[in-house]
Amino acid sequence: MKPPKRLQSLIEEGLIDTVVRQLMSGKEAMVYVVRCGDETRCAKIYKEATQRSFRQAVDYTENRKVKNTRQARAMAKGTKFGRQAQEAAWQSAEVDALYRLAAAGVRVPTPHNFCDGVLLMELVTDEHGDAAPRLNDVVLTSGQARAHHGALLTEVVRMLCAGVVHGDLSEFNILLAADGPVIIDLPQAVDAAGNNHASRMLLRDVDNLRNFFGRFAPELLRTDFGLEIWDLYQRGELHTDTVLTGRFERKAGAVDVGSVIREIDDARAEEAARRVRMQTVA
Repeated sequence: MKPPKRLQSLIEEGLIDTVVRQLMSGKEAMVYVVRCGDETRCAKIYKEATQRSFRQAVDYTENRKVKNTRQARAMAKGTKFGRQAQEAAWQSAEVDALYRLAAAGVRVPTPHNFCDGVLLMELVTDEHGDAAPRLNDVVLTSGQARAHHGALLTEVVRMLCAGVVHGDLSEFNILLAADGPVIIDLPQAVDAAGNNHASRMLLRDVDNLRNFFGRFAPELLRTDFGLEIWDLYQRGELHTDTVLTGRFERKAGAVDVGSVIREIDDARAEEAARRVRMQTVA
């Protein structure tokens, strides 16, 4: 196929040999299957901010580091340079998270290069060697649901032990590879220790997993892994080999009305986004 303009410079640099086909077009990027020497990889082209449906909410960008104070001031003022710097920081966040998580042994696509707003990474495949399907497109048995749910909780814990919370984890950004689930789409990943909203995002990620897999294995709907994981993390007792129970005893206390309202708003926004994704798939 004719290479997209955004991939032309990578072809000229010898990073890509040929573009095979478009794999998907998502809310934040377009992904192509490409050939790089003897390997088949994927190239993720980030969309411009004006073309994305996923907002760079302040909750996600809170406490993210920038190169210098000039960039920070420009981003705060919303100048043209600031918007460009913010866009670059948004894109590099996924690259940084991928390298960090891959080094920690988390099941994410292996990153290979990042050039001109294009991320080259491993093409995750199924047992036939084809591009792996999203979890949302797969029908599971109850046994498979329990197994994949357990595997993904292990990855969530491993991510948190590496200091990262996905922030937008759901069945729409998990691929089912030949050897199990692989987590993708990380530009909204947050620093667990440096972001005040990390706990809320972690709980939402884990709840999304529970609700999806609970469709196939209803007993999972009675679990409370999110609160258990975060409590262990806060107490410094969470490790990659920690055995989880799915049970957590809530302590009675004053209700944080603001947090409750935010949770409701998040749930509404997530449901609206889910409906849009379902319409796109259909």
